[in-house]
Formats: sequence, structure tokens, C-alpha cells
Amino acid sequence: QVHLEESGGGLVQAGGSLRLSCVVARRSLSGYSMGWFRQAPGKEREFVATASWVGSILYGDSVKGRFTISRDNAKTTVYLQMNSLKPEDTAVYYCAAAGNSDDAKNWRKYAYWGQGTQVTVSS
Repeated sequence: QVHLEESGGGLVQAGGSLRLSCVVARRSLSGYSMGWFRQAPGKEREFVATASWVGSILYGDSVKGRFTISRDNAKTTVYLQMNSLKPEDTAVYYCAAAGNSDDAKNWRKYAYWGQGTQVTVSS
């Protein structure tokens, strides 16, 4: 079992920034792909970003150029820097871990999930 805990969500005005953190309760993130997903009310879970153990990074089309994922393997922490936020970015953001990087945009490939953190962007 892998425990993940997100933090950093909140209320921000459009155009503002937030940084989400995800602390993973393990000694090491070795071999794990780490992803961020989000889900707005009444919508499907949406891929945001992923960073594999070997450094491969992918972004969802709606966040490219605005969001940046990074991981500090020594601290077993993953970050999501969100800039130029828009009201449509409002959602619960989830951190997730997968044992491999296959089909990394597919949320079903991730076995471990945090409880989520709410991000609300006002217009």
C-alpha cells in the first residue's frame, strides 16, 4: 500500500497561480510514475500531467504551457505548479502513483490515489 497526501489547493482569481504538493509515504519513488488528475462536478476524471521515474513528462492539452509537474525523489514529493489559472481549471485535483509508465494518461493505470485537494478559480 502506498499512501499519498495532497496539499496546496485553495481559492484563487483567474490569472493567478497555485502549487500543489503530493507527499508519498514511501522511502523511495523508484520505479513509480506519478500523475496528477482532476475531476470537476459532473465531469469525467481528466488527465493533467505525469512524470515517470526516468523523467518522461506528459501534459494534458488543456494545461500545456501553463502547468508544470516536477518530482523530488529524495523527498518523495511531487509538485504541480499551476500558472495562468482559468475558471475551467476548477476541480478536485488528485495525485496518483503507478508501478509503471504504460498508458500514463489513463487514470485506470494508477493503483494508488490521494484524497484530493480542491482548486477553485474565480472569474
